[in-house]
Amino acid sequence: MIFGYARVSTQEQNLNLQIDGLQQAGCERIFQEKASSATERPQLQKLIEHLREGDTLIVWKLDRLGRSLKELIHLISAFQERKIGFKSLNDAIDTTTAQGRLVFNIFASLAEFERDIIRERTKAGLSAARARGRQGGKPKGLSKEAQSKAEAAKILYDKKEKTVAEIGKLLGISRATVYRYLDTTI
Repeated sequence: MIFGYARVSTQEQNLNLQIDGLQQAGCERIFQEKASSATERPQLQKLIEHLREGDTLIVWKLDRLGRSLKELIHLISAFQERKIGFKSLNDAIDTTTAQGRLVFNIFASLAEFERDIIRERTKAGLSAARARGRQGGKPKGLSKEAQSKAEAAKILYDKKEKTVAEIGKLLGISRATVYRYLDTTI
C-alpha cells in the first residue's frame, strides 16, 4: 500500500498543496497533521504503526517528516530494515530504487562525517584548554556568596521563626534555592 504523510507547523497553514501532490503520486491513504515537528506528532506515530513490509511512504519534502537529519536518517533506516519504501517528492529520494538508496546512504554518511568532525573539534578544543590550565565544566560547589546565603538560610530555618518563602525573600533567593541550600548544609 502507498501511504502519504502531510504536515504543516501551525493551524493557520494549509495542507492542500501537499495533499494534491501526494494524491498525484498515487497515495491510497494520507495521514495529515497540523503540528510543529518539535511537538508530539500522533498522526505520524499512527502512520508508522500502519506501515507493513512492502508498503511505501511518500512525503512532499523531507522536512515534513523530521526536524533534523539525524531523526530523518533514523526513521528512514528503520523503514529500510522493515522493507518499507520511502519517497520524497521534492528531494529526489526514493529508497525503492538503487539510485535512491545510494542518495540516502550518501546523506547518512555525510551526517555521520559531520558528527565525527564536531566530536574531534570538541576534543581538540578541550585538550587545548586543559594544556593552558583551564578546567571545563561547571565549578564545583557553591560560590562564597552562595555559601554565606546557604549558611544564613540554615540558621534562619533552624530558628523556626520564618517560613521558607520569607527566608527566600529576605536573602533574595527563590524557595527552591532555599531548599537546595538546606540540603547542601545539612
